[in-house]
Amino acid sequence: MKQRILSWVFLGVLACWGALSVIAEDRYLYFTWEITNGTIYPLGFPQQGILINGQFPGPTIEAITNDNILVNVINKLDEKFLITWSGIKQRRTSWQDGVLGTNCPIPPNSNWTYKFQVKDQVGTYTYFPSTKIHKAGGGFGGFNIAQRSVISIPYPAPDGEFTLLIGDWYKFNHRELRRRLDSGKHLPDPDSLLINGQKNAAVFTGLPGKTYKLRVSNVGLSTSFNFRIQGHDLKLIEVEGAHTIMESYTSLDVHVGQSVTVLVTLNGPIADYAIIASSRFTGPNLLNTTAILRYAGSNTQSPIPLPQGPPTNDVQWSMEQARTIRLNLTANAARPNPQGSFHYGTIPVVRTLILANSEAEIDGKLRYAVNGISHVNPNTPLKLADWYNIPGVFDLNTIKDVPPPEGTPAKLGTSVIGFTLHDFVEIVFQNNENYIQSWHMDGSSFYAVGFDNGTWTPDARKTYNLIDGVSRYTVQVYPKSWSAILVSLDNKGMWNLRSAIWERRYLGQDLYLRVWNNEQSVYTETLVPPNELYCGKAKHLPKS
Repeated sequence: MKQRILSWVFLGVLACWGALSVIAEDRYLYFTWEITNGTIYPLGFPQQGILINGQFPGPTIEAITNDNILVNVINKLDEKFLITWSGIKQRRTSWQDGVLGTNCPIPPNSNWTYKFQVKDQVGTYTYFPSTKIHKAGGGFGGFNIAQRSVISIPYPAPDGEFTLLIGDWYKFNHRELRRRLDSGKHLPDPDSLLINGQKNAAVFTGLPGKTYKLRVSNVGLSTSFNFRIQGHDLKLIEVEGAHTIMESYTSLDVHVGQSVTVLVTLNGPIADYAIIASSRFTGPNLLNTTAILRYAGSNTQSPIPLPQGPPTNDVQWSMEQARTIRLNLTANAARPNPQGSFHYGTIPVVRTLILANSEAEIDGKLRYAVNGISHVNPNTPLKLADWYNIPGVFDLNTIKDVPPPEGTPAKLGTSVIGFTLHDFVEIVFQNNENYIQSWHMDGSSFYAVGFDNGTWTPDARKTYNLIDGVSRYTVQVYPKSWSAILVSLDNKGMWNLRSAIWERRYLGQDLYLRVWNNEQSVYTETLVPPNELYCGKAKHLPKS
């Protein structure tokens, strides 16, 4: 009897310890964000911007792996609004993804609370508005996830870190840009690049001899940029949640929607040094902006001339650099197992998609298409329609796995491709246009295994990197070129696969991946959130 009592006491202690461990590791972070219009001055004159708690850019979220995030978004705009969490996988919670395929937008003068966990993730991410073209007015910010204390990192701990949000900017506000797209016209060329919402003004101060982590994200609408720091090497350590082999670069290309993390050691004379971002693949319309890396105690301005980047339109230079970025197979990720323990190159592919982007004219207006379909978001979110079996919202036959025959006119449609949970898929992005593309996937990271000039053929698989390709969530596709990815679709839900270039996404270069099985289990997907918003054909559904 005594032994049995001791056993129960021991089990009780273990249970309490386990509960305390969960509490200690899986924190809850609470945020209240008020979204308002406000006056900003990024180019030196007043513009209407979108602010979060009065800030432009918005506040940076600093999280730790497995934290639970709750963000109460209060929409004080005169338009519906949503925020998406770029690169956050939303394990089992596509309800929280914040795009029109998964969520009803938040009406004016109301609020909605996002609740999700940054499960098994570490790295540099961003958030931004996903509706209309609100991103052109602001509403974006950084989202950084640090590793848990029990997980080692594959580089010396830095002495500090800075978040750099770099992107193109227009002198026109988001309403004017939207009117232009709605009328069937292209957007104009951007007017500038900004660093943290400023042109030639941001300052980052560090101590001489110390090493700093710089989290760099392209938050622009359309423009790739080259990033460099005068007199300093950039040691690449992470790309979009994956630790990389630590190569040093004098400059790095960062494409729309992408994030990179570098280490920079302040090993020069005490002075100010220029941080430079310059546009890529923009023809003669070169954009430049600078910030300052300031050594504490400096009273010396940046020496001139500033270092030049690669030739503006040198695609081959950028492609060769991209091929040098490799996964660190021995590094831990957000969990203690090495990143290289998932041998993606040995898994059989069950399905191949070849997705070709194109520019089109439909009903006399500019549109963009994927495999001949220019995506239109229905009034009912695809996720709600799928969950409640609401007919007439989408089908799985509108868009095909391969492009239509050449010369087939593009048409409007709602593009959803169906997959079975855990399918391992090859996706080829074929770009037959003269403009660089950038593709983003929600819900999963993928392995970027190959890219080259020309048209993809099955023989191109012989060139794939099947060993240490980088796991990421955004991939560039160079002009008149292709890029290939491999992805395990192991996250059940309705997931957006979109152009990260906003004009293209807004006008139809967009689709959804339905990852599904016939088992309803909270282990693979959560139930409908109790605060779910209902709209369109789902408007009559219960609010609980």
